Amino acid sequence: MTENSEYDVAVIGGGPAGLSAALYTTRLGHSTVMINRGGGRAAMMQDTHNLIGVTEDTAGMEFLQTGIEQIQAYGSEYVRDTVTKAQRTEDDRIHLTGGDISVTAQRVVLATGFSDGRPDPPAPRTARGLHYCLHCDAYMFVDAPVYVMGTDNSAAHVAMIMLNFTDDVDVLLDGEKPAWDDETDKQLRAHPIDIVPEEVTGVENGDDGWLEAMEFADGTRRTYRGGFALYGSEYNTDLAEQLGCELNDDGTISVDDHGRTSEDGVLAVGDITPGHNQVPVALGQGAKAGLAIHYDLREFPRSPEAIQADGSVDPDEVPGISDALRERARKHESNVALDPNLADD
Repeated sequence: MTENSEYDVAVIGGGPAGLSAALYTTRLGHSTVMINRGGGRAAMMQDTHNLIGVTEDTAGMEFLQTGIEQIQAYGSEYVRDTVTKAQRTEDDRIHLTGGDISVTAQRVVLATGFSDGRPDPPAPRTARGLHYCLHCDAYMFVDAPVYVMGTDNSAAHVAMIMLNFTDDVDVLLDGEKPAWDDETDKQLRAHPIDIVPEEVTGVENGDDGWLEAMEFADGTRRTYRGGFALYGSEYNTDLAEQLGCELNDDGTISVDDHGRTSEDGVLAVGDITPGHNQVPVALGQGAKAGLAIHYDLREFPRSPEAIQADGSVDPDEVPGISDALRERARKHESNVALDPNLADD
């Protein structure tokens, strides 16, 4: 996509939140493009947890690819590229550029997520002993030896929370000094948790690729089934800042209950916003943003003010869906299943 293309909606980011938003806007009749650079938290999932209707043997990439195919089937355009610049146009639309793309849209949904801070090597393999989502993966470690790697308050609190699932929890400082506050230190030391100050010098994996043990600078070896890294998050807010969106103190984008930011026409969903970083939550946020956009952009009902100014709706003006999406909807297999004759119209 090298020439400028115009859409009702542009979704930036192809994770669960972005896919859900694009699914809703496309099915509700608004021309939609998704621009996805790839990667992201969901793409790293070896297994899918806490998502009703999706089996746990579904990998993140498989889950996301299914979503991409769904939005394309309804008529959304999907582009693999990176948006680097976002700016208002004179007619109050939003122009997005970067790589080979040049897109203008009435509404933009930012679903660009964040990047987890990672411990320095050596470290266990992500999703095979190194995890970032407590609510997703704690269940995997019931009655198993677990580590929490980090030095701040969040690391200490996650270690204490893991005692709800196992009685064998260590905090690994990896050669750093603890940075949690005095109150947290007192609280942590009142729980049966080992604090290991030594630097991690080696990692042992089993034949199945899962972590088995970690080695330390003092020559000791400790067995673990897995654990969590708590090194903060870097929110991908460059585009939000270019458009003037208000940010919260923690680096997330400030939004209302339907994902609307402080800037008209710009919405944000998923891990880049406050709240639980969970796939089901992200799906719901994307759906609510899609509905909010539909309420803003739909043609009908025409307002009383518009009717007074321009008269009644002419029969030739309906339906309010574009010809392209109308044709796609008529031929979609759900409609064909109801009436095979529609496929030939």
